[in-house]
Amino acid sequence: MKKGFTIVEVSILFVIFLIVAFLVAPLSLDDTMQAKNTSRWRNVQSDFANIFYSINTQKENKDFDFKEAFKMTMAGEIKSDVEPYKILFLNGTFPNSTYRFDDYKLTQGNSVVSVKMFDQPQGDLQGLLMYDVNGSVGPNTWGKDVFGLNIYSDRFEPFCKNDAITIQKQECSKDGTGLCCSNYYLIGGSF
Repeated sequence: MKKGFTIVEVSILFVIFLIVAFLVAPLSLDDTMQAKNTSRWRNVQSDFANIFYSINTQKENKDFDFKEAFKMTMAGEIKSDVEPYKILFLNGTFPNSTYRFDDYKLTQGNSVVSVKMFDQPQGDLQGLLMYDVNGSVGPNTWGKDVFGLNIYSDRFEPFCKNDAITIQKQECSKDGTGLCCSNYYLIGGSF
């Protein structure tokens, strides 16, 4: 009668456990990092609500210029320029010209921010803001660590806020751009 396991049986079990661990660990680490980045993005939302409040208090001035007020408010948050810096869409392609930014800045909190104000506002839309929650550390990908806001004259709004949930979910998939993740994760969408 056999009383225990042979060395071969124990070795096979050990190898199986290692294989499972190597398969599961990267997924778990990626989910943990994504959860951390999403949490940071939620915090950034409240920070920009405060920035907008600060800008709105200046509107009583008859010479008020939104673009200039926004630049002045952000100036205290900027530590230095960031170069080189490259962002990809979630599907691995390069952003089109609308979502390509030129002037990347490192914030006091070591995040990367860039603002693109339009020369001619598009309706109430004044510009776009991209925010990399973990700074120049990779992956620098829309929807993973890079998120965006539309800048209106009376509010900041995450990209795709008014799009259907199905569109946001599709855009947050590996085949999408990742732009809609800016709102999708804020409303409880999963990654």
